[in-house]
Amino acid sequence: MTDTAAVDIASSTASSLADPGHGVSFDERLLRARDASRVLATASGDLKNAALEAMAVGLSEASEKILAANAKDLENGRANGLAVGLLDRLRLDESRLDALAVAIREIMVLTDPIGQSVRGSRLPNGVRIDQIRVPFGVVGAIYEARPNVTIDIAALAIKSGNAVVLRGGSAAENTNGRLVEVIQDALGSVGLPSGAAQTIDEFGRDGATRLMQARGLVDVLVPRGSASLIQAVVTESRVPVIETGAGVVHIYLDESAREDWATDIVHNAKVQRPSVCNAVETVLVHAAAADRLLPGVLARLAESGVTIHADDATRAIWPDALVATEEDWATEHMSLDISVRVVDGLDEAIDHISQYSTGHTESIITESVSSAERFLAEVDSAVVMVNASTRFTDGGEFGFGAEVGISTQKLHARGPMGVSELTSTKWTVRGTGQVRG
Repeated sequence: MTDTAAVDIASSTASSLADPGHGVSFDERLLRARDASRVLATASGDLKNAALEAMAVGLSEASEKILAANAKDLENGRANGLAVGLLDRLRLDESRLDALAVAIREIMVLTDPIGQSVRGSRLPNGVRIDQIRVPFGVVGAIYEARPNVTIDIAALAIKSGNAVVLRGGSAAENTNGRLVEVIQDALGSVGLPSGAAQTIDEFGRDGATRLMQARGLVDVLVPRGSASLIQAVVTESRVPVIETGAGVVHIYLDESAREDWATDIVHNAKVQRPSVCNAVETVLVHAAAADRLLPGVLARLAESGVTIHADDATRAIWPDALVATEEDWATEHMSLDISVRVVDGLDEAIDHISQYSTGHTESIITESVSSAERFLAEVDSAVVMVNASTRFTDGGEFGFGAEVGISTQKLHARGPMGVSELTSTKWTVRGTGQVRG
């Protein structure tokens, strides 16, 4: 989402929100989701999996309509000057639809978290106490130009027994409308309430504001998108928010880093898909290794069209680099741009990360066990890696099938969020007539 759109969301005033297309009010949609959540909370794992299988099949059967709607959204996006990175996130094709169906089926085979015992005990008087996982109830999501999120969050919500209310933004409105139809048809086909999946895209920015104020109807809200969107939701929401973060992601090349690992990992982390939040944005390199590592690392990036923003020490080795500004160190480029800085060592690297990181993902390339262990222990981000590409910070790669988002907060959920992160807990107490003395 653009900064302007985020500000508009935060400042717009909710009005009387009647659905212009179907005559169903905003409040009615949320009430339907609330009612449906009670049914889903007690649905069997087999029934929820049947709905997910119907979703996967429905994506294939409706692919022609979905892709036609997506083509219309892409055309509108280009006409409206949507950024290249957002256009990439917006785009669906046959392979991406197939990948969504695969992700749904991977979620199906996950263990149903509902009813799992987190911990328990039996008191000396025989009373049995258990803490078990339960759904949140109604999960709201606000995101922009990411139709895959529509499927990912809905599938994870259904698996974890939650209803979901989706605000996917005007950029993907046509695509999301088709996808929600598939989800609702799948739910209805197995006897679950179709109201468990709702879209409020028709209500525009007023709908987003109203969703943020829907405390009592919506149990938790998850924003996904730009830093400005996330900040607007965190600041303005009356509904509890699980904060997903922008990705100012770092890779530190330690003095002992292997050149082939440094070159391959940095290239993969920047170039494979630069528009996503786990793409690297800043490379830090130990001063004693800069002459050895930077020529190969930067040459490989330049060959792939990456624009390098660098400090003076890096530009002395790579004169074609642009001069890095203070703003560059704090920027999530989401493009073929990267910031590069030479540091005195691990201490300065950790200090830089502490100052500029958004707490998403950081990686160290090193053959020093002590450096690796210090980095893992002292860097305070949701995911910290050794000798691996930051692109692995992903729910699918972590075995979750998909993800709700990458949480950068420290309460309840942190890092890639799967089905377990869409649950709360409650205590059950079973007695046989005991009273407290």
